[in-house]
Amino acid sequence: MSKALPTPVAGVLFDLDGTLLDTAADFAAIVQQMTEQASRPAIAFAAIHQTVSNGARALVELAFGIQSDHPEFQERLDSLLALYAERIVNTKATLYPGMDALLQHLENSGIPWGVVTNKPDRFSRPLLQSLGLMARCNTLICPDHVTHSKPHPEPLLLACQQLNIDPHHTIYVGDHPRDIDAGRAANMFTIAVRYGYLPTTPAVEQWQADLIVDSVEQIRQRLLP
Repeated sequence: MSKALPTPVAGVLFDLDGTLLDTAADFAAIVQQMTEQASRPAIAFAAIHQTVSNGARALVELAFGIQSDHPEFQERLDSLLALYAERIVNTKATLYPGMDALLQHLENSGIPWGVVTNKPDRFSRPLLQSLGLMARCNTLICPDHVTHSKPHPEPLLLACQQLNIDPHHTIYVGDHPRDIDAGRAANMFTIAVRYGYLPTTPAVEQWQADLIVDSVEQIRQRLLP
């Protein structure tokens, strides 16, 4: 499914992990460190890549084969988050290919862009700062700032409120069904990206996004006047 972009485009909002930034390398290194220390089998990078968008709890489940009710779960989770907080200062995360050009195009066109993520502020803000993006980002909305996280539309609507833009003229870009659900609930134009940390199910074609792209460049091409 693909339809025309809103006219005009008032703003573009991005999910963080798997959409704006490729952060898998940081998490892969942390999971490897933790499994080695626990004498657990190594986890394939592909499995970690596929799990990153589901958050730290899902990574603990993947690495140790335990659920949240396991007596060791909270300790493992706290350890993973502490290691990640330390790693952000020297993060290996990068903008996806073509993303800097897209952001520059938005900035040169006077179109504000921001980040709406389910990653807590204590990780999101220093991560963007480490990459020199916080000064360019017009709004950052994390779970700390709202009552309901994605797939609820509240974070996206708060971003629009802060940017003083109409949700109907706003684009939201994400790599997970909850991103598209949130965007649709907020009456935004939604873009699903195949290059991100897509879950195995449901297939991206079933997310009901307004546009599906294979690369950042395809987004930029659609946004060009």
